Order: sequence, then C-alpha cells, then structure tokens
Amino acid sequence: MTKHQVVDSLKNFPENFSVEDLIERLIFIEKVEEGLAQSKNGETVSMEDAKKRLNKWLQ
Repeated sequence: MTKHQVVDSLKNFPENFSVEDLIERLIFIEKVEEGLAQSKNGETVSMEDAKKRLNKWLQ
C-alpha cells in the first residue's frame, strides 16, 4: 500500500469517522491489491477446483 492510496482513502471519508472504519477500508484495499497481484502472477484456482474445495469444506 502506498501513502498516496491512504491519502486518497482519507479524502473519500466524511469529516468525522471512526478509526475502525478507516482500518477496515485500508484492510479492504490491501486485500484487493493482494488478489490482483495473485491473479497477475497466475496464482488462481479454476471454478471447478474452487467448487471441489468448497464441497470438501462444507462436509
């Protein structure tokens, strides 16, 4: 995460907000970035494999 992204997030917040709201937003941004990087690096799971894994987990 960059300082620019944090500043942009702050710009989109209302004048008064909770620290928890800010932390949740920053964690969300970080997780999205991680997912995009994984996708770019080919670290993905096919829909078929995902369904198999989910079915195993749900049993």
